[in-house]
Amino acid sequence: MAETRTLRGSLLPLASTLLVGTVALYMALVAFSNITDFGTNQQFVHHVLAMDTTFKDEDLMWRAIESKGVQDVAYVLIIVWETVAALVLVASTVLWARALRHRTFHTARRYSTLGLLMVLLLFGAGFMAIGGEYFVMWQSADWNGLDAALRVFLLSGVVLVVTYLPTGGTEAG
Repeated sequence: MAETRTLRGSLLPLASTLLVGTVALYMALVAFSNITDFGTNQQFVHHVLAMDTTFKDEDLMWRAIESKGVQDVAYVLIIVWETVAALVLVASTVLWARALRHRTFHTARRYSTLGLLMVLLLFGAGFMAIGGEYFVMWQSADWNGLDAALRVFLLSGVVLVVTYLPTGGTEAG
């Protein structure tokens, strides 16, 4: 029993550190790619918001946003959100690494929660709900990012759960 407590106490914080670091790396690379190769995903956002590759159902097409300016503002806001989430997750990875030595995980959990919630909101509410359902991205054979969004959403959710598993230490938070 004591060995199980020791393993759980030492491996779960390490797992949290590595998993949060993985999502931090992913988000940093996503933001970096969107900044350095602005046009690729800009086209993705344009097509999703314009709904120009959907079934063109007249009951839905009123939702389309065809203004390139509004589309570009939406894309820039996505990149800003991704960048901030990446920075928060990088900071929380550093906090987890420091916490491994001191066995105080509260601050690392708080920052991880903030960063992971940002990712969950972007990919769940932003890409899956708004992009996938409101702008019916699911109807597009060419501009459908729902599978990728679901993967990132699930990964981030699992990482959030792992960061809150009991560490076996004395800290309650």
